[in-house]
Amino acid sequence: MANKKLYRADNTYMISQDSTDNPKLGAKMLNDGRESIFMDIYLGMMPARRANGNEYMKKIRRREFLKLYLWAAPRTPTERLQNKATLELAKKLRFEKSQEILNQIEGYSLKVDRDINFLEYFQAYINSYKKKDIRVVQLALRRFMEFLMETPRYRTYADYLRPDCVSREMIRDFTDFLKERCRGEGAKTAFGRFRKVVRYAIEQEVMVKDPCSGISIRVDDNQIKKDVLSMDEIVLLMQTHCPGENINIRNAFVLSLYTGMRFCDVRDLTFENVDYGNRLLRYDQNKTRGHSSNSGVVIPLNDGLLKLIRKHTEAEDRKNKIFSLPSHTMCLKALRRWVKQAGIDKHITWHCARHSFALNILNNGANIKTVASLLGHSGIKTTEKYVRAVDALKQAAIDSLPGLRINQ
Repeated sequence: MANKKLYRADNTYMISQDSTDNPKLGAKMLNDGRESIFMDIYLGMMPARRANGNEYMKKIRRREFLKLYLWAAPRTPTERLQNKATLELAKKLRFEKSQEILNQIEGYSLKVDRDINFLEYFQAYINSYKKKDIRVVQLALRRFMEFLMETPRYRTYADYLRPDCVSREMIRDFTDFLKERCRGEGAKTAFGRFRKVVRYAIEQEVMVKDPCSGISIRVDDNQIKKDVLSMDEIVLLMQTHCPGENINIRNAFVLSLYTGMRFCDVRDLTFENVDYGNRLLRYDQNKTRGHSSNSGVVIPLNDGLLKLIRKHTEAEDRKNKIFSLPSHTMCLKALRRWVKQAGIDKHITWHCARHSFALNILNNGANIKTVASLLGHSGIKTTEKYVRAVDALKQAAIDSLPGLRINQ
């Protein structure tokens, strides 16, 4: 990168310093303090005519944005490291495009340079990722780096891993590592995001073959893997208080226990979602909003839930969030401390509230279609796993009775 950025009128500057580069790398300043990297591709000359009628040869260029971003003014070592990794990836992509142009225009091609660090490539992919599941993609990279560091035969790759060194055998060992390290569907989810990055690398010709082909992590979708709280444990939890507890985290989790709402939905709730006259809570699920006709959920509210929400009557308060929550990580730490204080020996995450809600109301006789509607499921197929779990609980309850001896 140039030592001094020479910004032009359109808030762009050129990264490439060699006038013979084609394409040339540049960046455009964004309003959020980042810079979006682009390639300016020279496509040749064509005759053109000026306003005064004079003819001239016009340069033809095309600009392609790479969806890679730099921090305009990096303040921390992490941001500087991200900039370095992102810029290296941009240079690799520029080189590959230059070889493609040479092949198309001049009739020859050079070998694509794949001597890059796959770990840095993965991080650069995350830096430009905009979807809501970014936390899971970050987890996939973190788990993969833990796998390399903790597996003696792969430890040599912990800092630098060429794409062609990612073998099928390594991926099989990685899936075994995930199944041992992750709970519930975590292994399947993390591997799914890892495989997504690999496929993107193949599309960009950073990888030649798919090392994940034919390898998968299967889980029983009809089985609940996470721990759940019984009604007795919920009562115990509500009776327990921790020193310095966050009342917003406490009340938001209780609302999830009694409505089955996900963390992302509880976090975004505003007083506009509450219909006090009809005692209803209406919201759109973040997970399915925009691509499902069943994203909207309506939940009846009782006196206790209405009191929990704390009715606000002033119009200016309607757009305010009901719960002012910190990050998901901070909420989990507070939740685990609360559960431990209550003496409940279970691994409880926020999503366990959703499972607990479904199991408890089914166990109390609720109809499966009603439960599916309250959870926002598009059909009852997803809800059936809770029915299966309830049946297992009932069977366990029967099996816990003393043995029956019948005299013949």
